[in-house]
Order: sequence, then C-alpha cells, then structure tokens
Amino acid sequence: MSHASMLKARRQHQKTRKLLDGAAKRAKRLEKQALAGPAVKKEKVKKVKVKEAKPTEEGSGRQDAKKSTAAAVKKGAS
Repeated sequence: MSHASMLKARRQHQKTRKLLDGAAKRAKRLEKQALAGPAVKKEKVKKVKVKEAKPTEEGSGRQDAKKSTAAAVKKGAS
C-alpha cells in the first residue's frame, strides 16, 4: 500500500468515525429530550413602566448645559 493511499484511507476512516460519533450524540440528545417530555414555557410577566416626573428647573438647566457643551465640541471639531 502506497503512502498516499494509506493517508487517503486514514482520512476516510476519520471522516466516517466523526459522522458516526455525531449521529450517536444526536441520538442520545434526542432520547434525553423525549424522556424529559414536552417543554413547559413560563408565562411572560410584563413590567409596568413608571412615568418619570417632569424635569425641574434645576434638571433642565443641566440638560441645557449638556446641549451647549455638545454643540461647542461639534463646532470646535469642524
């Protein structure tokens, strides 16, 4: 048997072994799922959104300051 044909046979053997191992794993996993029975889904609970109070003058002042600094950065970059 030549070296090339030995390598070819080895690759084929590895390929078939990989396929068989994969099939065995898949069968085992399916068997386990069948024994577990149908999946039971939990009910989804909706979270209640809490509305935030209107921003006070102090809070809006901070927002204005953020906007002005962001505008200044954009002007400086261009």
